[in-house]
Amino acid sequence: MSEKTMIEAIRECMRQEMEADDKIVVIGEDVGKLGGVFRATDGLQAQFGDQRVVDMPLAEGVIIGSGIGLAISGLRPIIELQFLGFGHQAFHQIGQQVARLRFRSQGRHSLPLVIRSPYGGGVRTPELHSDAFEAYYTHTPGLKVVAPASAYDAKGLLAEAIAGDDPVLFLEPLKGYRLVKDEVPDERYRIPLGKLRVMREGTDVTLIAWSAASVMVNQAAEELAAQGISAEVLDLRSLTPLDIDGIAASVAKTGRVAVIQEAPLTGGFASEIIATIQEECFYSLQAPILRITAPDTPYPLGGVEDYFVPDAARVVAEVAALMSESA
Repeated sequence: MSEKTMIEAIRECMRQEMEADDKIVVIGEDVGKLGGVFRATDGLQAQFGDQRVVDMPLAEGVIIGSGIGLAISGLRPIIELQFLGFGHQAFHQIGQQVARLRFRSQGRHSLPLVIRSPYGGGVRTPELHSDAFEAYYTHTPGLKVVAPASAYDAKGLLAEAIAGDDPVLFLEPLKGYRLVKDEVPDERYRIPLGKLRVMREGTDVTLIAWSAASVMVNQAAEELAAQGISAEVLDLRSLTPLDIDGIAASVAKTGRVAVIQEAPLTGGFASEIIATIQEECFYSLQAPILRITAPDTPYPLGGVEDYFVPDAARVVAEVAALMSESA
């Protein structure tokens, strides 16, 4: 074990998996000579050569389309999209080809392909760099969506995604790349998809989040504890597949729920979680389910970002109000 940042854990995972399987290739804009805009692939081209770590043009549709061809031909591509916001330029490939290929080929073709992409707020990016568009992709049958919050989970979940035969969108929190640091095994390991992590045990209310929001919500839970409110914090880790049993077990224990997302309110993945809880745990609920989200506006300029993305103070205030109203 050694302490690693999330970006270091992701890079180590790719290096170790490429050493173990020469069918794994990395493609994307600036992933080779530059080592990626955030240096996630730094050193990989020098170690594995430019036939396995390939710089691609600034054309997201071409990058994803090339990955599809490589996967069908027997390779196992890891694709880097520099930012999830630019996935719009490749959505015709992701939604119509990547996610549907097994279905469209009646099971003749699998697609062992991982799309890595950073997203999320807190780093003052320009337009279209921080938007939390995960719900677009969870609404795409055939595509798995993973969103780790820790360096440990990032390495283990990425290894599991690379090993699988189905396409995975692997979302990496921009804010967590270098700010998140924890103990990570030096050797290879995998974490199964579809199993949430209980970040903090509690008895009064369940707080559900994913990606960088999970870290923020865990901080809010500490502040709530000082007010005498015992919050259980669930980090989903993967959105599809979703750990419904894990969510239901926590809701049955606490009876109150708040779901926190960085995305705008309408149509976000929080809505899917709430609908699932209504179906699975309705008689456990002691209060209406609380949604804490960004407002229904385009992502703002960096100077007002702090008013857009939910923070710990807002979570504390709204959860405390929920507890007071349902006491």
